[in-house]
Amino acid sequence: MKILKYLFLLLLLSLVALTVFVATQKGIFSVERSKVINSPKATVYNYVNDFRNYEDFESWSVADPSMKMTFPNKTAGNGASYYWAGAEGNGNAITLKTKEGESIQQKMKYDGTEADVNWTFKDTLGGKTKVTWKATGTMSFLFKVYTALNGGSDKVIGTIYEKSLANIDKNLDYETKTYAVKVNGVVRKTETAYIRQTFTSEIPKINKNARIVIPKLIEFSENNGLSTNGKPFIIYHTYDTTTGLAKISICLPTNKEILTTAGSDISGGKLDGFEAVKTTLTGDYTHLNEAMAKTTAFINKEKITPDLSWSHLEILTISKLDVKSPSKLMTEIYFPVKPKAVPVVKAPVYRANTEPTYAEPTEADPAETPKAAPKVVPKPKAAPKTTTPKTTEEEQSEF
Repeated sequence: MKILKYLFLLLLLSLVALTVFVATQKGIFSVERSKVINSPKATVYNYVNDFRNYEDFESWSVADPSMKMTFPNKTAGNGASYYWAGAEGNGNAITLKTKEGESIQQKMKYDGTEADVNWTFKDTLGGKTKVTWKATGTMSFLFKVYTALNGGSDKVIGTIYEKSLANIDKNLDYETKTYAVKVNGVVRKTETAYIRQTFTSEIPKINKNARIVIPKLIEFSENNGLSTNGKPFIIYHTYDTTTGLAKISICLPTNKEILTTAGSDISGGKLDGFEAVKTTLTGDYTHLNEAMAKTTAFINKEKITPDLSWSHLEILTISKLDVKSPSKLMTEIYFPVKPKAVPVVKAPVYRANTEPTYAEPTEADPAETPKAAPKVVPKPKAAPKTTTPKTTEEEQSEF
């Protein structure tokens, strides 16, 4: 029994000593880890900037299948946030400030531990990205105990960051390389009414702007009793790769055309039907240039005449508002073209005791009353067969 008492006393003394040691340690920590990610900077930035992706790459989330993450409506950009609850505790994070493609500043709280979190993104050779993840903050008493027993805060938090950065690299390597481009050919888009916001944008920021504008258009339509009639789309009035700028209209298709008051940044309109070469991109937006290049090659190969009065149309069939995985995005691109001239079949005119001749067609005056048709002598032989020219297949509207 004395041995047990001594052991219990020793354990108690050890616990007191550990408590005193931990209590006297500074609760401030600073941890930083970096990794070169095998993906373009814009893709990496957009991936990290959306909290929905954190459940796929944060190592503590991946290691704890019981963890439940909750996401509000806004998960990307300034003011974005999310919450988690798991076996190891509860916490939340909020994005305080972003610099497009360059950095993200966040605030994280986790069971009494608080940290200022900073992400930076830098281009490297070969189209890769160096990502630096740094956290500075104060630890709760329990977290100090945990880190003291497991090698210190730098080792504990640093290991989490190293595994998470490796997950980002692995996930994005799959997401960016999994894509498909299909040139569907010449189709016809039917007319559609829409509401829109028109402005000039830097080309790399167009999809970010779309994620901001589309919810505004949806709210406008709901407040004004409009029904949406398909997926959002972007009209490219101009597309200048030299300046890196494009004049665009971000649109939401509606059940009817409307007029808006002067001064409103949202206006109504109608897209007339047009013929176009359609291309479908399944995957990340970074492959849009390849999709456009393949479309241009198809137009040249088929000797199709493009309509240069405007640039093109993109339908966001599956956008980042619908899914978080870049590989599941779907964008339909329509390059306007001029309709091919339909050949005119000459009408036969028969005269008695002669071979049939063919009269050149003339345009009738729609206001003129039709004259009686001339008497036609029955043809002694079967009339020559004529072939009706094929017309471009009309695609049902996807708006």
